[in-house]
Amino acid sequence: MLNATPRLRNTAQLYGIESGVESDVASGLDMGLNLSAAVTQESAQRLQLVELLSPHHPSETRFRLEAQTALAFKAMADSTAKDGIALAICSAYRPFDRQLAIWNAKASGKRAVLDINEQPVDISPLSDDELVDLILLWSALPGASRHHWGTDIDVFDAKQIEVKSLRLVEAEYTDSGPCARLHQWLLQHAKNFGFYFPFQRGKSAVSAEPWHISYFPVSQTLLPQFEVQALAQVIQHSDMLLKEAVLARLPTLVAEYVHRIAKP
Repeated sequence: MLNATPRLRNTAQLYGIESGVESDVASGLDMGLNLSAAVTQESAQRLQLVELLSPHHPSETRFRLEAQTALAFKAMADSTAKDGIALAICSAYRPFDRQLAIWNAKASGKRAVLDINEQPVDISPLSDDELVDLILLWSALPGASRHHWGTDIDVFDAKQIEVKSLRLVEAEYTDSGPCARLHQWLLQHAKNFGFYFPFQRGKSAVSAEPWHISYFPVSQTLLPQFEVQALAQVIQHSDMLLKEAVLARLPTLVAEYVHRIAKP
């Protein structure tokens, strides 16, 4: 296993600020490109992202991942393929602006907000605090998403369901759902490649997400570097909806929704 990332020189990267991210294009990764030379001690002091060209999407689709995470994912995808599973990505690195768009769409009612049972909620009678808490069940604060790090990935079985049909709900990953076999495979084998599920029922404030995996050797080093005051500055200078309600409770929200996660 590759060495974990030391403390970042530019911590703006933790909050999805793209200007601080170094990007290396490696669309040939799925064709066997060896990236190990790129993962040096110097490059490890920044979030070095590589691009993966997905073979499981109808049009050319590239996903960005942290470099060590990409290598581990490629190895794991090769292993699942031997068991007849097409491990595919539906979301990987996500910059601040993208997370902000998701948040604002939910806060404004343009995108469905779900309750703990994955049912849509009428948000019109809710207070700002109630709406913040409801959104956080399934979506991270802009600047506080683990997807900002490039270490966390939403996955599915492309042999069983097309990405356009995927809803990312628990029923797709349990019982007879199309991704149930993939989920069981990951529960048994993901740890061998450094991945685990950070959002689990009863172990995290965020609702259980059986599609969300994290590359622990790197993500475990980034979480302790996350600072409330830095996130407050990022949010304060954004056009985030519900900003005042979030900032008033930010230390509590970060403790609950960023730091309270499942352990491997």
